[in-house]
Amino acid sequence: MSHSSFFHPVTNEKCRGARNSLFKIPPHSGILPGVPKWVKFILAVGMLPVCAGAARALWLVIQHSGSADTTWVPLLAGVACWLVIFLALPKPMWIYVLGHELTHALWTWACGGQVKKMKISSAGGHVVISKTNFVITLAPYVFPLYAVLVILVFAAGRLLWNWHLVYFHLTLGVAYAFHVTLTLYALRTKQSDITSQGYLFSAVVIFLGNVSILLLGIPLLAGRVSLLQSLTWWAKSTGLILQWLQKVI
Repeated sequence: MSHSSFFHPVTNEKCRGARNSLFKIPPHSGILPGVPKWVKFILAVGMLPVCAGAARALWLVIQHSGSADTTWVPLLAGVACWLVIFLALPKPMWIYVLGHELTHALWTWACGGQVKKMKISSAGGHVVISKTNFVITLAPYVFPLYAVLVILVFAAGRLLWNWHLVYFHLTLGVAYAFHVTLTLYALRTKQSDITSQGYLFSAVVIFLGNVSILLLGIPLLAGRVSLLQSLTWWAKSTGLILQWLQKVI
């Protein structure tokens, strides 16, 4: 039995004292079973060129998708609307924590585990699960649950009632900006999800996960670059960086 937990960046002393009691070292199971942190650190260092290649590929995808005004304008309008809410109003932490713990639960089920208990509050939350691995642990920092829900709802609405795509792009912009801003906000403080996997390994997984979503999502939304082209740019960019490293080293 293992616990995966999330904590609000702004907590009082009582909440800080409860942190260690909510998180227990997970049993060795699933992906990378029993791998010590120093091995994960070495793996993360080896993946840094892949991260750089992904960043370069993302820049190329954005450059070649810039003419898709009917997609970018409502999408960025949604992002802007959320940023105003995020900066001007109290943070909706209960909603974020709910999505965070539900994501742990969803990926636990996807990996064949069981969810025993879940606790949600605006100050933090935790979920008791039967197994864990780095995918389950770090999934909330990568998988944009509310954005996925927007996609599913609008897919049904488009099929059944022919909903206009501009509202889809607008709402998707809000949902994805919600995911990014509150994930960054949460990472301002020490999270047991991150410390259990190691800081660099967690950073690499979170970065690659989020950039991968954009490398797949932007071509599908904008329709200016194919998925194959996006992945090809990623592979070629990584190769160029590795070649440069060989020359330098």
